[in-house]
Amino acid sequence: MHEAGLPDDLSFILGEVKSLSVEKRSIHELLLAMADTAFQGRALGEAYKVLLEMFKDPENTIFLGLAGSLSTAGMWRIVKWLVEQRYVDIVVSTGAVISEDIFEAMGFKYYKTLPTVDDEKLLKHKYDRFYDTVASELEYREMEKLIGEFVETLPPGKPFSTAEFLHEFGKWLSEKGIDCIVSAAYRAGVPVFSPALVDSAYGMATLLAYRKGHKVVIDMVKDFSDIVELGKRSRKLSAIYVGGGVPKDYVNLVTVAQTLIGEYEEGVHDYYKSLEYVVQFTTDAPQWGGLSGATLEEAVSWGKVSPVARKRTVYVDATIALPLISHALLESGVRRARPFDTSWFFQRRG
Repeated sequence: MHEAGLPDDLSFILGEVKSLSVEKRSIHELLLAMADTAFQGRALGEAYKVLLEMFKDPENTIFLGLAGSLSTAGMWRIVKWLVEQRYVDIVVSTGAVISEDIFEAMGFKYYKTLPTVDDEKLLKHKYDRFYDTVASELEYREMEKLIGEFVETLPPGKPFSTAEFLHEFGKWLSEKGIDCIVSAAYRAGVPVFSPALVDSAYGMATLLAYRKGHKVVIDMVKDFSDIVELGKRSRKLSAIYVGGGVPKDYVNLVTVAQTLIGEYEEGVHDYYKSLEYVVQFTTDAPQWGGLSGATLEEAVSWGKVSPVARKRTVYVDATIALPLISHALLESGVRRARPFDTSWFFQRRG
């Protein structure tokens, strides 16, 4: 018997909302408590709980998709830490995230400014703006020159997937003592893919090297084949999306490829190897129809996300979510049950 006005079927009730009290506690404890509040606070707490389950699953391969201007915003050391601690197995990034961290790793600085700053004055003084952050254009070119120096060491005309290119670059940077995302990934044995690599400082660096006669070939079909093979050899697939864009869809397509390979090559109909755990931090909305804002529920229709997946989208700026999540993980002591072994991947060349 229920109170007047309430339906007999209360299956839509998911639990109590519990008011937060102000008390001494860790960020880990705070995020767990926030999972019992509402709005995006609850979403962040629930996403954190999904991550904890994701990391504890011993059969799991975790993809990390990175978009947006994370490195200029001071987030790249967090990404590097996630790689070094093997919370993730495979990184898929825009070229910007994995080049603009090198800028700071070289000793250059990003500076705070106002979003209302006079951009003509910035142009006059050769400072590039990223919303409320600026960097010296001349120093930025030094970072591009560094990438170009690496390109000039490569065998002319030899094709590379982006993962192979960035693995070699990570090795080269490590030997030079430049500690950034790709050099950390090289040391940790984590493949880094960048399907839109030239849409960044890498594009400028490789273009200038090309014009000097140093031709580098990026084979994007091999690149996709490589990341699909990583998915094929995995028992379970999971993903963490920071932003959307090409990195998000590249990982999503790894799951679609499993279906097509199963049907066309192995004759298995209605085969799906979807994401089992997935968390998305985004500021994009779904109603415009774009991939970046597409919900994880929509992805179920494609076979990208399992209908029974543990999943959560948080509509939040990554500069808020990443510091809170990473520090909570550090406090909790939660580690991966068993990171995916990728040692075989770097032995497959040619």
